[in-house]
Amino acid sequence: MLEPKRPSAATQVHRQSFAVHYDYPVYFTRDVFDPANLCLRHALARLEGNKRHRVAVFIDEGVALACPRLPSRIARYAEHHADAMAMAGDVVVVPGGEAVKNQHDCVEHMLKDLSARRIDRQSYAIAIGGGAMLDAAGFAAAIFHRGVRHVRCPTTVLAQNDSGVGVKNAINAFGFKNLLGTFAPPFAVINDAAFLETLSERDKRGGLAEGVKVALIRDADFFAWLERNGTALARFDPHGIDELVRRCAGLHMRQIAHGGDPFENGSARPLDFGHWSAHKLETLTRHALRHGEAVAIGIALDARYSVFSGLLPEAEGDRVHRLLVQLGFRLWDDALDLRDERGRRRVLAGLAEFQEHLGGELTVTLIAGLGRGVEVHAMDEALVERAVQWLKTRASPQTLP
Repeated sequence: MLEPKRPSAATQVHRQSFAVHYDYPVYFTRDVFDPANLCLRHALARLEGNKRHRVAVFIDEGVALACPRLPSRIARYAEHHADAMAMAGDVVVVPGGEAVKNQHDCVEHMLKDLSARRIDRQSYAIAIGGGAMLDAAGFAAAIFHRGVRHVRCPTTVLAQNDSGVGVKNAINAFGFKNLLGTFAPPFAVINDAAFLETLSERDKRGGLAEGVKVALIRDADFFAWLERNGTALARFDPHGIDELVRRCAGLHMRQIAHGGDPFENGSARPLDFGHWSAHKLETLTRHALRHGEAVAIGIALDARYSVFSGLLPEAEGDRVHRLLVQLGFRLWDDALDLRDERGRRRVLAGLAEFQEHLGGELTVTLIAGLGRGVEVHAMDEALVERAVQWLKTRASPQTLP
């Protein structure tokens, strides 16, 4: 066996080390495009207060349909604050939902629009929409000019309390979710509660899953609050939804800032409890299951696995399942029963894909108590099988929400 060559005496090594400080505000407001609301103006001007900033605005097609007057409201806002901002062309409507992440020409069109509008690195790309659209628009903003200022205006519960306040952007490719992407923190995030009132019940419910997830791994008091307010949340009480969004977003932000690995350079993805199976279920159902719905199933699966592996007391596992049912989630999909040519459940391929995404050893977050996430580096397929069967048994017509 050949020994590796050592550097010669003439070799010189210059080591480079520096840190980059990131800072961005997350605003919680209402009617952001009311001219009397100064939130957007303050966000744009927070670094250069005496400058007129150029903005390119992209709107999720679903939001445009639900709020047909939104483009004209944005234009009036810009006119009212003309000393601080200028529209760089008309508002651009782009596809929403998972389609915007699957169709790569959507990102290409956004890049062409940014170029046509001469957006530079002190101009802004403002994206208004759900999590998938924000993912794609954030990816376009991150690679255009190696990164232009990006302001997110999440319009769904899921985006306002989770992905919209984070630092990740991505699109899907080659049959894998979020395969192409960047870590690029936004310049600012503006959560406008008024947008949530335009959502369907299905979209509102989907966002509740991330609240349950982050409570289970980080905050037992928040989980108890979810249990106490489950009935109100299930009927989408606005005050309850607002509180859930704020608390959930705060926990996500704290993990990113203080968890020690904001750009996921290691092997762990602590905020992705329940996601190894959720991402695979989305792919297996060709996104007929939406992200929040798949996450709810993933949470139920991993919570029951935690029980069967001896980590979580059974009574606490029952509380998790009961809360998810109370919130209106259907905790079974027939895609869980799909098997490959060897008879192995196809959802189990999600474990390898989960590991491949980060590299290193497999690291899956489970729960050792309500509010206490733990990391494991192996999953017993027999226990996964048992947990799947447990979910299926409880998905009889009599017990479906």
